Amino acid sequence: MWWRWPHTRSNLRSFLGRVVTVEIDRPLGSRHPAGHPIWYCLNYGYIPGTVSGDGAPIDAYLVGVFEPVERMEGVVIAVIERKNDCEDKLVVAPPGRTYSAEQIAALVEFQERFFDIRIITMSSLYY
Repeated sequence: MWWRWPHTRSNLRSFLGRVVTVEIDRPLGSRHPAGHPIWYCLNYGYIPGTVSGDGAPIDAYLVGVFEPVERMEGVVIAVIERKNDCEDKLVVAPPGRTYSAEQIAALVEFQERFFDIRIITMSSLYY
């Protein structure tokens, strides 16, 4: 195993390839609601009806959508596992859109630079 978690957490890999709806609470171009110096370069939200490591719904980045949206259905194309946090993130894209782990890393760097992460894609599960 890449690392050992100090607590119980959900394995989000089962979401890979699933169609989900993302409720956007931090639209593209918005500032972090707690006043942190982070501007969202992507739409960012959560998957209703789920629970993450922090007890809130599972968070998700929405890639491949280049305008602010309120809600979007898409396919989970990656999981971002955070070594130094209690929750992981999903990466969702419109059907038919694909991104490599390297492309995803570049897109989410504005926020994930603060964490020690590993990006899991469908193709990386088979290596």
